[in-house]
Amino acid sequence: MDNASLSRKPPQASELVADEIPEAVRDHPYPEAGSSQSKKKGLIWKLLGLAALACGVSIWLNLNFNFFPATSQAEQSQKNPAAASSPSGSAASPTTSSKPATPDNLLGHLPYPEAPAADLVNVTSDGGIKLRKAAAAKYQEMANSAAASGIYFAPISGFRSVEDQQHVFFDVKAERRQNATKRAEVSAPPGYSEHHTGYAIDIGDGSAPETNLSQSFDNTQAFKWLEANAPAFSFEMSFPKNNRQGVSYEPWHWRFVGDRPSLETFYKAHSLKK
Repeated sequence: MDNASLSRKPPQASELVADEIPEAVRDHPYPEAGSSQSKKKGLIWKLLGLAALACGVSIWLNLNFNFFPATSQAEQSQKNPAAASSPSGSAASPTTSSKPATPDNLLGHLPYPEAPAADLVNVTSDGGIKLRKAAAAKYQEMANSAAASGIYFAPISGFRSVEDQQHVFFDVKAERRQNATKRAEVSAPPGYSEHHTGYAIDIGDGSAPETNLSQSFDNTQAFKWLEANAPAFSFEMSFPKNNRQGVSYEPWHWRFVGDRPSLETFYKAHSLKK
């Protein structure tokens, strides 16, 4: 070994190319420049790795929520139908009903409210038969028009309270030894009679009293006149032949439907599911 080689200082690690650095120097813990560069490269790769991971997570979330919402919503509907049907997604209140109140059909008859006493007026001079004011006025017009043609009505029954109907249904049922179904074919149970409303009236022919409350009433002149003219006075037959309520044919039973309250009383109830 010559003196020149001894006096010459060994090159610094930072001056050597990576392949030229002796293995012993490469493993030495003190080469700061090379270590700093290596740390920077490592940090860059770590940042790139984190970015790639974040991008992957974002893509996964988009796929999960954008491609499968129907399945998720369907599963939620199966688990909680009430919440699915609610616009806000919350369960509907158990006290809230989406269906309209349906009147109970009892033996073919619908429930009707009892007319207020203050709205009832006399149809006959003895005060035995009453109707609501609007119905009574139109009935009088109709009776006068029929009388002008020589036909005289005999009013048989108008407003009946629930208490009165108690006797008509149960007491007569017992006297005739009828069961409830049979009795309901000709008379409504208390609380279910159109007579409670003050809009219904039973009419007879003054010239043929033997046909009163009988299906043979449809052979009388009074019935024929009613059939032709009653609609002009806003009266209609409640129980024609083969009526959908299954009540026996009653040609003598007529009801007033000439104002909003009377129309709602009968048609609103009949339009609901029974």
